[in-house]
Amino acid sequence: MGRFLLNRLVQSAFLLVGVSAIGFALMHLAPGGPLAMYTLNPTVTAQDIERIKVQFGLDQPVAVQYFKWAAGMFTGNWGYSFFGGEPVRAIVFGRLPATFELMGSALCVSLIIGVAVGVVAAVRRGSILDHATAIAAMIALSLPTFWFGLLAIFVFAQTLGWLPAGGNRSPDSRSLLDALVHLILPVAVLALVLVAQWSRYTRSYMLEILNQDFIRTARAKGLTGARVLVNHALRAALVPLVTLGGLQLPLLVGGALVTETVFSWPGMGLLFVNALGSRDYPVLMAILMVGAFVVVIGNLAADVVIALIDPRTRIVHA
Repeated sequence: MGRFLLNRLVQSAFLLVGVSAIGFALMHLAPGGPLAMYTLNPTVTAQDIERIKVQFGLDQPVAVQYFKWAAGMFTGNWGYSFFGGEPVRAIVFGRLPATFELMGSALCVSLIIGVAVGVVAAVRRGSILDHATAIAAMIALSLPTFWFGLLAIFVFAQTLGWLPAGGNRSPDSRSLLDALVHLILPVAVLALVLVAQWSRYTRSYMLEILNQDFIRTARAKGLTGARVLVNHALRAALVPLVTLGGLQLPLLVGGALVTETVFSWPGMGLLFVNALGSRDYPVLMAILMVGAFVVVIGNLAADVVIALIDPRTRIVHA
């Protein structure tokens, strides 16, 4: 297990280095470079541009800039925002709780509903319920997240007035109920595609497992249907489901970006869109690395859980 975990950690470190190098290069290859917002401003003189380059170290070779930036990221010095001069680390960490709140809630809701729907659809294969869940999943996978978010705001916030249209808190409110009410629409939109995926994959895995010999043996021993389903079939489906959970993290992060923008949720997704519009490259790079770190660590955790559930994977991937 130790060797397996060490190999995964080394692979994750190389992956993060590759993501950082590619992201840093793309930032500098963008039209206008990091100082595009300044160079396009007619009130900023050439002398001002040179002074800003020296101030942020942009007058040095790109390779030197990258290694200095990477060293700063590793030591906790993430630089300063181009606009406002605030420490990037403080800006990003100030938005992380809201993003984790939204992503965690959406993941829990989608996991519970998706697995339950998938199990029921597998048990009642060919029924009206099975066909209805399949149609609903296809529709959910076809809907753009931003369109569904705008539709939800129009129906439940503007037309019916049942739920707030955006934000994560009402002004001057600290109640838990108010926070939960603000979570309903963003979580529903973000969890929609995840529920569709969880339900279809769970149904597929359960159908395959329910036809295995060990399930027939358990039934032949006189075990009840619920016990066979929970203790044998669902437990055997944990490995592919945990793998799916790791693969869904990039989708969850990308969906959070769109959802936060639509609902003005004060998280990293909305911060990324604002920083992209103002070409605030230090903030963009920090968000990119935090997102990559979350995805890599999530997949690493999924690999470890799978190795604990199924020891054969340690031998295959060691």
